[in-house]
Amino acid sequence: MTVIYLLVNLAYLKGLGYDGMARSDAVAADLLKRVWGATGETLISIVVAIAALTSVNGSMIVGARSNYALGRDWPLLGFLGRWDEASGSPRTAMLVQGAIALALVVFGAVQNAGFKGLVEYSLPVFWGFFLLTGVALFILRIREPQAPRPFRVPGYPVVPAVFVLMCAYLLYASLMYHRTHALVGLGVLAVGAVVMLFGNRGQAAVSGSSQK
Repeated sequence: MTVIYLLVNLAYLKGLGYDGMARSDAVAADLLKRVWGATGETLISIVVAIAALTSVNGSMIVGARSNYALGRDWPLLGFLGRWDEASGSPRTAMLVQGAIALALVVFGAVQNAGFKGLVEYSLPVFWGFFLLTGVALFILRIREPQAPRPFRVPGYPVVPAVFVLMCAYLLYASLMYHRTHALVGLGVLAVGAVVMLFGNRGQAAVSGSSQK
């Protein structure tokens, strides 16, 4: 999969050039238009749309269950931790996630930013959490050296170190290239941090009273 990914990007670079890729809003469509004309452009657009649906499906399932787990762990957001037995899914978390997604779509439309703008808002948060995930691997290896690990990271510590460095660079690049949008995304993240802080206090208070 890595080889295919690299080959596709090399095809983009060879067919459009760096400047052409930078100006393009739909790199795959522009490349196939040069190669096969309007037919190629339409074909690859359909393929991308179908692929996007599979990604959306995965994001909906994973996101809703992550929010469900959040509701189970944090009393402040307990309404997200309700499980719907009839559908066998975290229905409330799914509905809340859908409402937030629609709000983001409306926000992007009002700002005339479109999908590209929404990506720019989320990029610093996206790469920031990827970076933290990579760093967590090293921290857990140090703090819990004897913990059972059915799957061990290949090439440790070189591979995860390269991953962390690349995430750090992409986080920096997203902050420098999309400064205004990046600040909005970081602002939303800061609000979440405040909610987490007060939620943690509430959780500590509940735990303390139950122990008494």
